Amino acid sequence: MVDAARDKHWISVYEDKAPDAVSWYQAEPEPSLMALKRLERASSSSIIDVGGGASNLVDALLEQGWDDITVLDIVAPALEVAKLRLGAKAAKVHWQVADITNWQPPRKYDVWHDRAVFHFLTEAEQREAYREALYIGLSKGGLVIMATFALDGPQKCSGLPVQRYDADGLARELGPQFRLIESWREKHVTPWGSGQEFNWCAFRLIS
Repeated sequence: MVDAARDKHWISVYEDKAPDAVSWYQAEPEPSLMALKRLERASSSSIIDVGGGASNLVDALLEQGWDDITVLDIVAPALEVAKLRLGAKAAKVHWQVADITNWQPPRKYDVWHDRAVFHFLTEAEQREAYREALYIGLSKGGLVIMATFALDGPQKCSGLPVQRYDADGLARELGPQFRLIESWREKHVTPWGSGQEFNWCAFRLIS
C-alpha cells in the first residue's frame, strides 16, 4: 500500500526536478558499495534497497554480479527512471512500489539497505511500522545498512522535516534485536555543491 499524501509529495519532487538534480543524487553510490565490501557481503546475498527510487546503486550491484535485488520506493515514476536506464537488465530486478510504513515483506532478505528513508519518519507510529517491516523482512543474522542525517545535518529535506541521529540514537530506535556493528560519517555533496552530514550505521539482527 502507498500513503496518498506522501506519494503525492514525492511524485511532485520527481516532476519538478531531474533525477540527477535532487539533493540525494550520487553519480556513483560509493558509500553503499564500500559498506557492502567492508562488511564482506557476497554478491550471492539477497538485498533490498528501501527508497532506492532512481538510484544508481542497482546498476552497480548488477555489474558486481548480485542477482537477487529488490528495489522498493513509494514513487512509481522514480522506479521507472531506473528501469528505463537499465533497459533489458531491469528484468533481473524485483521492483516494488510501496510505502515502507504500510508494507508487509513477502520474504526475507540478507541485506536491508536504506540510504535516507528512515530519517523522514518523524512520527513514532511511522518508525514502529518501519521496524515491524524490517524485523519481518530481514533474515536472522542479516545485515542492516542505514544512512540518516547526522545530528549536525540538515533539519529538512525536500520541504519535509527530518529526524537526525547519531549511532547511539539509531541503535535505540531500532531496538535490542539489532546489534550495532559499525558506524561512520559521510559528507554528502549535493548536485549544487552544498555539504550534508550523514550518519551511517551497520546492524546485525541477532534475535
